[in-house]
Amino acid sequence: MTQPLTSPQDGAPEAGSDSTWKARHALLKRLADVVSLPTSRINAFERAVTGDLLVEMARLATPSDRMKMAHRLAPLSELPNGLMRLLLRDEPAVAGVLIENCAGLTDADLLSCARDTSHDHHILIAARRGVSEVVSEVLIEGAHADVVEALLRNTTARLSQTAIEMAVALSRNQPKLCEHLLRRPELRPSGAYVMFWWCNAQDRRTILQRFAVSREVMQEVSEDIFALAAAEGWQDPVSRKALQFIERRQRNRGAIDKSPYDSLEDAIVQIERAGMGRESAAEIAYLSGVKPLTGAKILGDPGGEPVAILCKATGLDRQYLTALWRSMKRPETLPDGRVDPTWERVQTTFEMLAVDRAQTVLRYWNWSLTSAMTPALLKAIRDGETDEVDEYSMPERTAMMALAQDFGR
Repeated sequence: MTQPLTSPQDGAPEAGSDSTWKARHALLKRLADVVSLPTSRINAFERAVTGDLLVEMARLATPSDRMKMAHRLAPLSELPNGLMRLLLRDEPAVAGVLIENCAGLTDADLLSCARDTSHDHHILIAARRGVSEVVSEVLIEGAHADVVEALLRNTTARLSQTAIEMAVALSRNQPKLCEHLLRRPELRPSGAYVMFWWCNAQDRRTILQRFAVSREVMQEVSEDIFALAAAEGWQDPVSRKALQFIERRQRNRGAIDKSPYDSLEDAIVQIERAGMGRESAAEIAYLSGVKPLTGAKILGDPGGEPVAILCKATGLDRQYLTALWRSMKRPETLPDGRVDPTWERVQTTFEMLAVDRAQTVLRYWNWSLTSAMTPALLKAIRDGETDEVDEYSMPERTAMMALAQDFGR
């Protein structure tokens, strides 16, 4: 006569790590096999009922049994929902079997898993093959640097521009993300140029080599537009601002008439003798065709490369780069007589860049850091509202990220 079954409430012990309940192990395996049968052998309702039974058994099964179950179910293109949800929320070792190997998981499954599970699960999802744009955005929103790094390292993951922008913003306080961002094909010049301000020396070099693009094509297609805009008296602010970005000339000729100096070169020579101050720095900026805020950001940069970009973009010779460097009291040599590494890097940057490409970088900085600098944006920067990015334009978001530290955030 068959003995009646008992339940855990009737006193049957739960399985531990050293469980010897052979019938339980065998039944779990058989039911997992049933769930894995092709549709020619089992219909959807039978599969669902079997899955429900497996869920109840899996709750009391050992991690080893659940691991075996996960391996058995991972190849399936369609899993019973309840069983899949249970295993995805299991300990990382078990959940990882499905996250890494189950192609049948949908974005909805992964998003639900990310919402309900731990940091370790997020890293597993970030490393999963073929992570979609929507899943990537949710993972980056968590702002955990190691999760974002795993995602950026995942060459099969797809990142939207929103995700890239969030990662760029996160890299300001997590600079190690910069090198991984620079390997992503989705990164655009706008993100690279703002990231430049907090990148290390090698990453800055990479940005200039990859993203310092020419404006030659834009100049060719808009060559006749300059005459049209001039005939209109440059009254249209939209076309004027765009043409200022495109034009070949960098220096502000109008500033010469108001300047106490005869030229940018003359200003640098005289400032070298007197030393750089707030007013002289602003004068350098005006003569160079950029706003004082942009000039202050460039001249105050500890790495020095922006100074080289400024000099190359304005057509200055190397001697004036040296004079400008000396006017800021920046060292050229070390105590033992060797060339200071920072100064050597600045000179290398100056030599490696073409004038047109240096102008592209300089003008983007000036455009994004100053044209978008409204009173509301200044308040947002001071208040630390840099995470509320959706209501701001690209230049405004760039300014918020690049200038936040300068405003004490």
